[in-house]
Amino acid sequence: MRPLVWMGVILSCAGVMGLLWNQPRRSALQARIVKTEAEWKALLTPEQYRVTRKKGTERAFTGHCWDTKEAGQYRCVCCDNLLFDAGTKFDSGTGWPSFFQPVSEESVATESDWSFFMRRTEVVCKQCLAHLGHVFEDGPAPTGLRYCMNAAALRFIPATKAGAVDEKIPDPTP
Repeated sequence: MRPLVWMGVILSCAGVMGLLWNQPRRSALQARIVKTEAEWKALLTPEQYRVTRKKGTERAFTGHCWDTKEAGQYRCVCCDNLLFDAGTKFDSGTGWPSFFQPVSEESVATESDWSFFMRRTEVVCKQCLAHLGHVFEDGPAPTGLRYCMNAAALRFIPATKAGAVDEKIPDPTP
């Protein structure tokens, strides 16, 4: 009988720890572009809002640019921050757009993510803190990194139109 009691205690503790681990954590990062939830909802589609503002994940092989091989730029769907160049995109076989490096250090930031009982590294837009996806250490040379992004968080600009887009990071002042 005692083993069953201890098993119950252990499972109860594991359940409480799981609930605590899945709670949203306060970010140490400061957004340069800040909007209310209502403003984000008005700006984004429901899927874009769920992925970028609520840290969701789209289903694999369903995003608009997971298999795009065209030259161009990938920008944040929330604030238009330049994130990735198509020259760093590669086919990871995962069904999500994957890149081996961001355009610059000013493009993205990372934070620890302990959701779903595992440690991952979340990737966010450095300007508006939109959830973009996760980075893993199983990518190709030269970085060995795989930035596995949600297509719903990205806006693709073909190279033929990229010159018409301002490549500077948006000014955060209203």
